[in-house]
Amino acid sequence: MIGYYVHHQGRGHLHRAQCIAAHVPCEVTVLSSLSRPSGWLGPWVSLPADTALEPLDPTARGRLHWAPLHHPGHRERMGVIADWIRREEPRLFVSDVSVEAAALARLMGVPVVVAAMRGDRYDEAHRLGYDLADALLAPWPGSLPEPGWPAHWLAKTLHTGSISRYDGRARPAFRSSAAPSGKEVVVMLGAGGTDLDAERLREAAAATPDWMWTVLGGPEGPWIEDPWPVLCRARVVVTHAGQNAIAECAAARVPTIVIPQERPYGEQHATARALRASGLVTVRDTWPKPPDWAGLLEEAAARPDCWAQWSPGDGARRAAGLLARLSSRASRRNACAQQ
Repeated sequence: MIGYYVHHQGRGHLHRAQCIAAHVPCEVTVLSSLSRPSGWLGPWVSLPADTALEPLDPTARGRLHWAPLHHPGHRERMGVIADWIRREEPRLFVSDVSVEAAALARLMGVPVVVAAMRGDRYDEAHRLGYDLADALLAPWPGSLPEPGWPAHWLAKTLHTGSISRYDGRARPAFRSSAAPSGKEVVVMLGAGGTDLDAERLREAAAATPDWMWTVLGGPEGPWIEDPWPVLCRARVVVTHAGQNAIAECAAARVPTIVIPQERPYGEQHATARALRASGLVTVRDTWPKPPDWAGLLEEAAARPDCWAQWSPGDGARRAAGLLARLSSRASRRNACAQQ
């Protein structure tokens, strides 16, 4: 049995967990405050919410990320995880992502794998989580490592390349677009929040009359659970630098313009720097001005497809292989201890 904690912000953590679990040979139990998806067939433990408008010392004086004092929701949440660990005796616990959940599992004697994130992760809480982990899963290529990581983190890191629910999925047989010229730009904003307003989208579209703009998510567009067909027909995709959004564009092998958004620890800007260094995509640090869009779209559309460097297509299998090995190792150690 493997326990897998899934963070509730956005959908990327859940998609990644589903991809990896599909290749793990043993049972995987998800623990999350997200709603159980219809396609999930394994065990699911629903966690209570622990949000608070005015939390009391939530960082434990800077040593943790979220452990508010005297908060019944947080206490219940940690209690549910602890009860599950005590009852099920998992061989491994994956945290994607919570330092507190990872630390709790390790305090209860369970080996821990932590899903790593780009950006400035050198605060006390991140150092605790990364240091205590038996292994780190980095869903980006080893050829583009996160700069400055200490040697002992790198030594236990598996760089899988990006992990997408679309890895290995066949493209539609015909790349049809509603744009008569075939020049369709798809803006994919995702479910994690955006700082982009509708007016800037309208200005960009007005400045590029040769292009048809389709917006998914955000202030202007509908939320689509499966944007794969739309991504595959796009001539260019404009998106932020979230891990899941980049992984989906990479799986679709579509020319992409990446505009990072503000996120804690500079995560998206760190991903954008790696993508810029690789030359895989067109990167802009801020939303371009209307007159710049025509040339920018043409530049992106002309970029050769080198996405395989970022997205080898077997990231979930490689991650699952690591979990299987660590789980098997824990089982052997437990058997020896009981002899």
